[in-house]
Amino acid sequence: MGGVYRIGGFATRIGRSVSTVRRWEAEGRIVARRLPSGQRYFDDSDVRRVLQPGFDADRRRVVVYCRVSSPGQKGDLASQVAAMQQFCLARGLAVDEWVSEIGGGMNLRRKKLLALMDAIDRGEVATLVVAHKDRLARFGFDLLEHLAARGGCEIVVANQEALSPQRELAEDLLAIVGSFSCRLYGLRHYEKEFKGAVLTAGDGR
Repeated sequence: MGGVYRIGGFATRIGRSVSTVRRWEAEGRIVARRLPSGQRYFDDSDVRRVLQPGFDADRRRVVVYCRVSSPGQKGDLASQVAAMQQFCLARGLAVDEWVSEIGGGMNLRRKKLLALMDAIDRGEVATLVVAHKDRLARFGFDLLEHLAARGGCEIVVANQEALSPQRELAEDLLAIVGSFSCRLYGLRHYEKEFKGAVLTAGDGR
C-alpha cells in the first residue's frame, strides 16, 4: 500500500515548504485528494508526479541581491551590480529580478531583505545570488541559508571578496563594541540600583 501524506508530510517528501505546496495548489498545478471527512491528503503518485523532470515546479525567480552599508557607497553598489551581471552571464543564470539595498549587514530587519526572505518562504524564488555571504548578512548567514533551503531556494555565493569592503567590517565591529558597551553600562546601573535596594531593605526603611 502506498503512502498517504497530509500537507506537511507531502512537503517533506518532495523537499519543499508547506507554503510552496499551498501555492501550487492555489495555482492549480497540483490537486489534493479528499477523504470522506473532507480531510485533504496526497499520496505516492503525487510525489512521483512532482519529482519527475517534466513537472513545472518553477515559474520561480532567479534573484540577485546587492547591498552596501551607507549612501556614500553608491559607487561600490554600482560596481557590485556590474560584477554580478558578469558573474551571472558567465554562469548562464537568467536573472528575473535585481534587488539593491542600502543598510548595515548586522541589521536583519532590512526592508528589502525581509521581503526577499518572505518570497523565498512562499516558494517564489528558485535561486538567490549574492557577491559574498556578508552582502546578505554579516552574521547569521547559515541560518538564512537553512531557511532558504526549506523554501526550495539555493543561495549562490560568488565569493568576490573585492566586493566586500573592509570599511564596512570595521564599522560593523565598532557597532558590536558600542552595543555591548551600552549593555554593560546598563547592567552596572542596574547593579547599583539593586545594591541600593538591598541596603535600604537591610536598614529596615
